[in-house]
Amino acid sequence: MISGSFRRLVVLRHAKSAWPDNVADHERPLAPRGRRDAPAAGRWLRRADCVPDLVVCSTASRTRQTWDLVSDELEATTPVTHDARLYEASAGELLGVVRDIPAHVRTLMLIGHNPGAQDLVLMLAGEADGNALERTRTKFPTSAIAVLCLPGPWSDLEPGAARLTEMVVPRGSKP
Repeated sequence: MISGSFRRLVVLRHAKSAWPDNVADHERPLAPRGRRDAPAAGRWLRRADCVPDLVVCSTASRTRQTWDLVSDELEATTPVTHDARLYEASAGELLGVVRDIPAHVRTLMLIGHNPGAQDLVLMLAGEADGNALERTRTKFPTSAIAVLCLPGPWSDLEPGAARLTEMVVPRGSKP
């Protein structure tokens, strides 16, 4: 639980997507592995008491499908905004989205794409618990979840100001 003036940013890279022929990148659906991993991400978030107050999700099909499967596991009704700015966004563009979040939101989840998602985590993390920062630098695979603890309001967020407290990659079981 976050208290005081601290906020928590949860960055979730969409689950594994398929590459069907003649389908535009924006419309690519989740692959079978993605449909297994997204619920596992939701279960991890619930167990870690990391249920968001607000979700900002890319408009791409794979991110929307990821959120649908994650949210089914959260046992909460979380408002979601589908924002076209997250699709193909750079870290700087994502930071701009985060800075626009209302002050009353304590835990925000962004569901997006690489390289922007990974770059945002690396931009914000001035320090980290354990080896979370090294692991994030090495790879931020599909279904990866980074949790950052931030001081002050969203509007004042600056590079290097956050503490990376978690970097996990939940995986679902094969049938």
